[in-house]
Amino acid sequence: MASSVSSQQDKVLVEANSSARIITLNRPKQLNAQSFQMIYRLLELFLVYEEDPIVKLVILKGKGRAFSVGGDVAALVRDMRADDWRVGANFFSQVFKLIYLIATYSKPQVSILNGIVMGGGAGISVHGRFRVATENTTFAMPEVDLGLFPDVAASYFLSRLPGFFGEYVGLTGSRLDGAEMLACGLATHFVPSAKLPMLEAALCNADSSDPVIISSIIDQYSEKPSLKEQSVYNRRLDVIDGCFSQRTVEEIISALEREDVHHMDSWISATIQKLKKSSPTSLKIFLRSIREGRLQGVGQCLVREYRMVSHVLKGELSKDFFEGCRAILLDKDKNPNWEPSKLEMIDEGRVECYFSKVKHEEWEDLKLPIRVKFELPPYVIAKL
Repeated sequence: MASSVSSQQDKVLVEANSSARIITLNRPKQLNAQSFQMIYRLLELFLVYEEDPIVKLVILKGKGRAFSVGGDVAALVRDMRADDWRVGANFFSQVFKLIYLIATYSKPQVSILNGIVMGGGAGISVHGRFRVATENTTFAMPEVDLGLFPDVAASYFLSRLPGFFGEYVGLTGSRLDGAEMLACGLATHFVPSAKLPMLEAALCNADSSDPVIISSIIDQYSEKPSLKEQSVYNRRLDVIDGCFSQRTVEEIISALEREDVHHMDSWISATIQKLKKSSPTSLKIFLRSIREGRLQGVGQCLVREYRMVSHVLKGELSKDFFEGCRAILLDKDKNPNWEPSKLEMIDEGRVECYFSKVKHEEWEDLKLPIRVKFELPPYVIAKL
């Protein structure tokens, strides 16, 4: 496993160091966007390492200025246009299986988030036991800008953030820095980037799978960063909880507009405009998704989200995903024409369709393997 044997495997580098295995995502020019081949390779490696008694710890990181911006959506859309929507569904099924494996992994995983972490990048890291943020970390779930929705079991980990902060992060796609990730529980530790080489060396020398020992090692290099004065998490949690706890997206926007009248806060105005600019369909299905995710486990969230993403890719209910990709990733005019174009045009019946089984003779629900490891939500893990 110490060397790559093909050009595709070169996109996922592996280093064997004592009882630790360091996996590096290696598409720096593409910000480590995940391809089919990378997902298959990661699945292969995680499965092999779990069965290998020599391997006690897995370290996952990215080369360059990003950990990973998520799936290679532009390439996925091109592949779907050349073939059909099931190509995309197959990609997401493999991603979701990898996420479930990581979420239930029997050995510690340490993700070094020294850079951009978005979408699927969060999927392969946040569900692991240890997530190390730095001063270079930028986290976001911006899927509503693309006519998609925060998937990768985001309805699980975002719903378990304090209060209704997860609704805010998922509905607005707002960016968080490393200190904010630590404060809300998305990260378990904050380590200055200059100390990362020393941290990696110490972890490789640990020769242990004991989470307490691994955590104590990371603690030796960790700091407690102060939140920036303008941090949303530092200053506006009361507004977020009051507004984003509302039952519908329309009610969330109305609550924000009332707050804006009383406080004339530029952040509130920007948040309202952000919500009004995103795909109305994406907003509505994600709000229901995260509310259901509060009461479900990781596996249940993944099965449900696979239904949702399959409907999005099939494009019969809405073609917003393809329009969003056109406007943001392909033509880059940043002016998507959503259809339906307004929240009030999307009734509960249309939303309900995204949560039903896809009617296609070659489609079936996501099937996840039986795993025995107890699933701990990120906010609990962060306190261990």
